[in-house]
Amino acid sequence: MAGSNFVDYVKIFCRSGAGGAGSTHLFRDKLTMTGGPDGGNGGRGGHVVIRANKQLWTLVHLKFSRHVFSGDGGDGGASRSTGREGEDKVIEVPLGTVARDAETGEVIFDVTEDGEEKILVKGGRGGMGNWNFRSSTNQTPRYAQTGEERVERAVILELKVLADVGLVGFPSVGKSTLLSVVSAAKPKIADYPFTTLVPNLGIVSYRDNRSFVMADIPGIIEGAHEGRGLGLRFLRHIERNSVLLFMVGADSDDIHKEYKILLNELKQFNPELLDKQRLLAITKSDMLDQELMDEMKLDLPDIPYVFISSVAQKGLMELKDMVWKAINA
Repeated sequence: MAGSNFVDYVKIFCRSGAGGAGSTHLFRDKLTMTGGPDGGNGGRGGHVVIRANKQLWTLVHLKFSRHVFSGDGGDGGASRSTGREGEDKVIEVPLGTVARDAETGEVIFDVTEDGEEKILVKGGRGGMGNWNFRSSTNQTPRYAQTGEERVERAVILELKVLADVGLVGFPSVGKSTLLSVVSAAKPKIADYPFTTLVPNLGIVSYRDNRSFVMADIPGIIEGAHEGRGLGLRFLRHIERNSVLLFMVGADSDDIHKEYKILLNELKQFNPELLDKQRLLAITKSDMLDQELMDEMKLDLPDIPYVFISSVAQKGLMELKDMVWKAINA
């Protein structure tokens, strides 16, 4: 996912198709001069439909196609002929996309399964032809319904990546390095803060051919909820994760304090994130001996933890065991 091509938020303008008008036709042929009504119904206007596609990872294809218009339904005809249906417009999006009303902010729906389709804006219903209004007291109605009008709606599409475990930590704590070691993902890694500018996903292999998905988001810092650093924009990508793996460096002055800062930033963004299962990984622990680790254990948060080193391949299997147990708890 190149940084310039990762788009997780777009606003689009949608318009469904109008329904076709019903026909007021009266049957006539060379043998019948006073036939009854036989006007058909108008066709339904086209819907605007959202379809989930597991081959997509970003909303970049909608960045420059923000107006989506469906086709109008055809008018009814003679011999009770129904008008053609308007062409539906299908918008393909990645799994985990949430659709919101742009004016109210209300969630319309989300799609999480490949091939799942949901109607974003319904097309107008076709009007009924005069054949539907015949009766014993009105045998030749000369009226029919017009089709329903188009519906216009501004919609926000917001991507929240789907993963089993999300990595939470300060910049340069080793999140990208861990993801690159335990999966085939190739996130950007460098020795300066905010190397990761977009979320990265990796599939982590586990015992007996099992696996789970890990998400690395850009690092957050104290005051992120006030817009510092990259802010909290990317925290939406861990809202769907079942487990949050907090990562703090072994060279930290106070691991417990950094953990609380991270926890507070999550709370400021969405208090419901605090209800998720939490784990702790102390990174860069190849610089520690057993005595130092025993001393540090006395002041760690009261959650499952493990000492790891991605570079030295230390504690990674213990980390996978801890994560797998939490995912299936």
